[in-house]
Amino acid sequence: MNVTRLGTPVAAVMLAACQATPVADPLPSWNDGASKSAIVDFVNRVTDESQGDYRPTAERVAVFDNDGTLWAEKPFYFQLAYALDRVAAMAPEHPEWRSRDALRAVIDGDQAAMAEFGLPQLMEIVAASHAGMTMDEFRAAARAWQESAQHPRFNRRYTELTYAPMVELLQYLRDNGFQTWIVSGGGIEFLRVFAEEAYGIPPQQVVGSSMAAEYRSDPTGPTIVKLPEVGSVDDKAVKPVNINLHIGRRPILAFGNSDGDFEMLEYTTTGDGARLGLILHHDDAEREYAYDRESHVGRLVRGLDEAEMRGWIVVSMARDFRTVF
Repeated sequence: MNVTRLGTPVAAVMLAACQATPVADPLPSWNDGASKSAIVDFVNRVTDESQGDYRPTAERVAVFDNDGTLWAEKPFYFQLAYALDRVAAMAPEHPEWRSRDALRAVIDGDQAAMAEFGLPQLMEIVAASHAGMTMDEFRAAARAWQESAQHPRFNRRYTELTYAPMVELLQYLRDNGFQTWIVSGGGIEFLRVFAEEAYGIPPQQVVGSSMAAEYRSDPTGPTIVKLPEVGSVDDKAVKPVNINLHIGRRPILAFGNSDGDFEMLEYTTTGDGARLGLILHHDDAEREYAYDRESHVGRLVRGLDEAEMRGWIVVSMARDFRTVF
């Protein structure tokens, strides 16, 4: 059609319609590259009904680790920082704590001893600092700490150290009909305090480690109280078990950063149909931290060694993140 023979207004409309409309970048905080392309391609394939990989919205479940995946985790897990602060504040009321090695190290500020803590010592600290509180009391205390405590390197509140590209990815997935879930080794109640505000993930879509608790009722009303016992440690092989327990559907996308997430990625990516596994590699010492195989926190060995064979995408923080926080 020769649009120059049409009236001017009509010609203008026709010319405008013929011009390609620019498509907004769905992930502007990500640098263009293989990782970003793989994510966008996957989302396009599972949301396009004309594609063989199409998945109905009910099946579009995406699970994310939190520590080291959605926010920073160095120099140690942020919930541990909270627990350490509570132990220090509560120590004068608990002289008996000095008879327990882990708690004494915290009270004395023994950095060398704390650097060697394993999961049993960490859970002992969490139990001592969290037990005996009602859930409402715990949430209030955790929120007050999150609103005031600052990271020792970045001098920013811990909740300001969420990764901008990951928050953007969560929203991009939700815009395309995905449910986004947190499946973390961190404490479930600690995460629920800030997850909705920070990530847009409601508390009922948070899965994490938990302490035992009990229901109590007295004249002031019913409460749920934390007990000094470990309930579930949501790490490694426990993650798929808790995904089945809390979600009841195998995810089609999983994103982690350490070998603690290996089984979650394995469980997600070995199901039928199109699936995507991603690992965030911390290789940016200038903007954040660089660590993997030798790290005490967020150790990543098997994931790096097997990612290519399993078709998992290793996302480089240095290469793929246009911005970090």
